[in-house]
Amino acid sequence: MFASPAIAGLNHLLADAPWARERLAPFAGRTAVFHVTPFVLSLGIDGGGCFTESATPEPDVTLELPLASLPKAIGGTDALMADIRISGNADFADALGFVLRKLRWDGEEALSRLIGDIAAHRAVNTARDVAAWHRQAARNVVENLVEYFGEEQPLVVKKAALEDLAGDTAALRDDLARLEKRLRKLETR
Repeated sequence: MFASPAIAGLNHLLADAPWARERLAPFAGRTAVFHVTPFVLSLGIDGGGCFTESATPEPDVTLELPLASLPKAIGGTDALMADIRISGNADFADALGFVLRKLRWDGEEALSRLIGDIAAHRAVNTARDVAAWHRQAARNVVENLVEYFGEEQPLVVKKAALEDLAGDTAALRDDLARLEKRLRKLETR
């Protein structure tokens, strides 16, 4: 279902990365299966080091990633690596992991083929600036909400106030323990 678009996208990235195709070419005819429950993607490697649809039912390498780990992708592929369970041919898994970690899309290069180098550079810089503006705006909204709910409509307890309360509670507990000791002494007299 989504195998063909995924393979086409990966091969588009490989087209601009001869080092990656060279790294994968020795594994021609091998297959890898990616399990991100409920999705399964089977990939084969052709003689040129590009991905194809898997022709064999038995994979040489299986990579499993729990669906709950996908939010870690925000931190990059390295953040996901701790949760991936790999089984099968170690050399093939190593080459595949290296290529997938290092493979990057150069949007500016791809855009420059359509509109030219200078326009592509300016468009990418504008997109980066807009993305940075959105991140800063989101950060400002969160900070303003924290301040509003902490100061003006105190629904959120500040850390310092919570620490003060914990200290006061501990002092009250100690005072109560001393008072109980004194009462016991008075009762025994």
